[in-house]
Amino acid sequence: MILKIYPQNPNPRDVNRVADILNQGGVAVIPTDTLYAFVCSMDHKKAVEKIAQLKGFTAKKARYSLLFASLSKASEFVRPMDKDTYQLLRGCLPGPYTFVMDANNQVPRTYQNQNKTIGIRVPDNDICRAIIEAAGCPLVATSVRIEDREQEVEYLTDPELIHELFENRTEVVVDGGIGDVEPSTVIDCSDGQMELIRQGKGQNPLDD
Repeated sequence: MILKIYPQNPNPRDVNRVADILNQGGVAVIPTDTLYAFVCSMDHKKAVEKIAQLKGFTAKKARYSLLFASLSKASEFVRPMDKDTYQLLRGCLPGPYTFVMDANNQVPRTYQNQNKTIGIRVPDNDICRAIIEAAGCPLVATSVRIEDREQEVEYLTDPELIHELFENRTEVVVDGGIGDVEPSTVIDCSDGQMELIRQGKGQNPLDD
């Protein structure tokens, strides 16, 4: 199923349809402020395993981020931040950034990296944040990547073509318009450090 949702004013009925699918254990493709992403509810382990299969990963090797509607919600799933880290995140979010943080006990080990960290995102996309809010829990996410289609940018950015590829393996693809081709900027803030891991769409705030 493909479902058109307009970014300027997401229709609550359609947003709730997507949230219901996620809360029932479904997998969706939704827009973010960077790439389109496979998402599912954090509460459904089988859906998380399905996303790993979609990406061609084993569940143990898959790297996920958690999507939140706000920084205040994200802070409930990470260890207490120092002032500098909090100011950095507050200045960047919502935005095209993934922050690697020390996970707390609210985050199941399945989604943590080996060093007990998790990537957190608060995308600057009204559709995405509305779906997260309606679902009532963080969404496990990983960007849509198609190994044999990397040179065909439209298959990463056009929701109708994404739907063509994944309609039989996901429950819904949200058409929120043409997506971006650039991934998020990744900054490691775990263990008291601040280090740029990947330069993406967001400018490096550590240069300021």
